[in-house]
Amino acid sequence: MGRTLGIITIGQAPRDDIASLFARHAPAGTKVLLRGALDGLSDAEVDTLQPESGSDTLYTRLRGDRDVKISKKAVIARSPETLARLRDDGCDAIVYACTGDFPPMTGDEGVLFPSRVLNGLATALLPKGRLGLLIPLAEQTEKLSSKWARPGLEVVAEALAPSADAREAAAAAQRLAVRKPDLVAMDCMSYTPAIKEQVKPALGVPTLLAITATGRVLRELLE
Repeated sequence: MGRTLGIITIGQAPRDDIASLFARHAPAGTKVLLRGALDGLSDAEVDTLQPESGSDTLYTRLRGDRDVKISKKAVIARSPETLARLRDDGCDAIVYACTGDFPPMTGDEGVLFPSRVLNGLATALLPKGRLGLLIPLAEQTEKLSSKWARPGLEVVAEALAPSADAREAAAAAQRLAVRKPDLVAMDCMSYTPAIKEQVKPALGVPTLLAITATGRVLRELLE
């Protein structure tokens, strides 16, 4: 009998780009269900969820491919209900499709958080050295650099909107390459394999993509 993979996005369903990428890594026959923490809200209601500061800022893409900045506190407040709905759907595994660092939430037992996958890989591959980050928003630089900080590691970051075109992606990669990272982490679930291919030539070092790294771990959980 096939397994069921549940995905919670910090924005709204549908997110066919995220669902299809995870489906590619799931075992054959896996049913994929995606729900959004902001489901049921109008565009006007979403626009009221403004971040209070850089540390409260999350990036997501809404229905219709609209890029928005939203309050992390607001997403956290709405997440337990969404997680409960996915459990009611009978999901065998659930992934929280955001690379942000989240506190414990009601109903998050056994949920896979991509930030932990990506951080674990980076720690194993680069115990010491210079880690390069590609991040969605410049105002997240301080918060995300702090999230990745650990003894023996220098963190350098460049902003690259996931909706950027190939020219903008290459330019961001070149700016990051000048800072000579030993390893790069693409710190957003909206970055795609296509964007990774656009930045790799300029970077010239191993580059970790959150959604595919998490997808491979999910396959281990579901097989």
